[in-house]
Amino acid sequence: MSSNGQPDETSTEELGSGTPVEFLTDLLRAGDRTSPVVYAPYGNINTGSVHGDQHILNEHAAHREAHCVHTRSSPIPPAELAEAQSGFAEPDWFADAEASPGTRLLFLTGQPGTGRRTAALNLLLRRSRPSSTVWAVDGDTDLSSWRPESVAAGGYLLDDWRAPRALRPGTMHRLQQTLDGADAYLVILASDSPELIRRLANHLRVSLFRHCPPAPKAVFAARLSAAVPDPDKRCRLLAGLEPGLLDSLLVPDLLPAEAAELATAVATSEGEPLTHGGLQERLDVLADGEAPRIIAESRGNPHALALLLAACVFEGLDHRVVQEQAERLLGIVDGALRTGPEDGGDGRRRLRADPRLALGRPLEDLLHIVRAERVPQVPRTGPPRPQTPEPVRFTRRRQGNAVLRHIWREYSGLATALTTWLEHVADTAELTAAAGRTLGLAAGWSLGPRALRRIGVLAASERDADRAIAAHALSAAATDPALTEKVKSSLEQWSWSRDPRLRVTLAHVCGTSFGLVRPDLAVELLLRVAQGPGGETSLVVQRAVRPSLVGLFAAGNQSTVVRHLTSRLRRSEGDAELVLRLFPHLLAEASWFHREILAEGEWMQPVIELIRRSLEHDGVFDLTCRHLARWCHPTSAAPQNEAAEILFRELARYRGRGTRRLFAVLARNGQSSVS
Repeated sequence: MSSNGQPDETSTEELGSGTPVEFLTDLLRAGDRTSPVVYAPYGNINTGSVHGDQHILNEHAAHREAHCVHTRSSPIPPAELAEAQSGFAEPDWFADAEASPGTRLLFLTGQPGTGRRTAALNLLLRRSRPSSTVWAVDGDTDLSSWRPESVAAGGYLLDDWRAPRALRPGTMHRLQQTLDGADAYLVILASDSPELIRRLANHLRVSLFRHCPPAPKAVFAARLSAAVPDPDKRCRLLAGLEPGLLDSLLVPDLLPAEAAELATAVATSEGEPLTHGGLQERLDVLADGEAPRIIAESRGNPHALALLLAACVFEGLDHRVVQEQAERLLGIVDGALRTGPEDGGDGRRRLRADPRLALGRPLEDLLHIVRAERVPQVPRTGPPRPQTPEPVRFTRRRQGNAVLRHIWREYSGLATALTTWLEHVADTAELTAAAGRTLGLAAGWSLGPRALRRIGVLAASERDADRAIAAHALSAAATDPALTEKVKSSLEQWSWSRDPRLRVTLAHVCGTSFGLVRPDLAVELLLRVAQGPGGETSLVVQRAVRPSLVGLFAAGNQSTVVRHLTSRLRRSEGDAELVLRLFPHLLAEASWFHREILAEGEWMQPVIELIRRSLEHDGVFDLTCRHLARWCHPTSAAPQNEAAEILFRELARYRGRGTRRLFAVLARNGQSSVS
């Protein structure tokens, strides 16, 4: 009752914008109220006969009004509009949005930093009437009460929208009518939240576009053309770059801001040499600045943090693999941080089991938090199948490295737990390669020689996966100039070791990028570990050496490999045995041998000698014969057959037992040979 004895009523009209719990919370916070409040949604209040002075007091509405944020709008400076138009590359959705008939209200979602605002400004400028202005609207604006503020404004941009709760279909209809009356357009940049997108698309049914940035090469070309209008000058600038430099940097996952940064660097580089390292460093600075913000946004959500770290390490692998590794990480990292250690009763400290081993939120929601996405790999024909790989990638290139580098430098406790996590991945090539790469990079980020010692422990492990991890870790660590010599020194020591586990690890290292960058050293180390100290051989080590040697050969180091093999062939009986056990495996990469024989090149005679000696060796005759038989197969190309004929004529000059056996096999199979 009011002070004059009449009933007070609180209208429930405002309840549509919130739940009853929110409504009661608002009421409880209004502690200066002296009169009672009737809360009766959908009830009839005061239906009886009432005499005397009467009034209706909507205290809830009055309370909300006191806390509402007033609309703040202002014209966007012409300089910002000109900058947005300069070198603008249209994304795929732009043409559809520009041609949308009768749609004055448009929602645009997408990841931050992908050029949403630039695209929105260009859309408003294209659709607005000539000579009109574009205004910015505050992100806290309540759209249910918003009105266009300027007759001269043809477009409005509501950026960083933070008030989605008040939206209803009726509000959207009224807003469309208001914009029609003002002959204006409104573009709202909404968050990329899956819940909001579902509500906008399904409940409100508004014009909704998801912004995906244009191709980096298109952005680069548009920005460079705007910065350097003269086509002849552009050609000179591009001709002055290192061959392949732009192709290596303008990869599909590069953000528009990064592509624009490269265009600016090229436009201002006249007279100054541009290198891959210098341009890459500019991109790394952008990723480094973003890393602390991404980590901060994930710290309060263990599931998001686990997925962030898993995506950083296993970026490019299928989302199911990334999720599995994130769940495993929760059992190690989140269990340690959230439950802490406990005494096991025997004086030893153990970790309590953490029951939350499964990611508890939809994958799309968690990926949005960590600024990554799933990239569907659509088959060439037909719809995507359920098991079609969908790799996880960050929206900013090299973002994963930047996040991991920040964590290893700033959160040493977490880095220790991550090391444990990485050292226990399953024994698959893709997992051990990713885990090893991260451990190797981490050695340069913070741990240095201590990390190399830990990698050495893995290298001597009985577990195949540990040795594979160590190999990839050493390869990655060698990319840090401060650790290169330490890695090479360790490998040099292991090459003389009697421990076959260390020699197997070294063989794996030589098959990674470490060996591809240093083919001479890699081949020398491979031949040394294959033979072993004192001339002892190990079949286990030789099985590890073969794929690495073949990989180096196939990667363009044929001359280097053949030179080392030829040199060793003539040293001693033990060296010759080793070479002949390894060489026939190289014949699978036949094209180089064909070219060398047809051109009668420098290595033609050494190759013929290696083939002849392999045919004389009973242990490798079958493998050598099988490869050579393919050279003169009826389906083979003419140059291949011609190379085989030249080879057989050269072999026929020696008339050795191995050569006669080869010709007999070819004759029995009906293939041509030289008799």
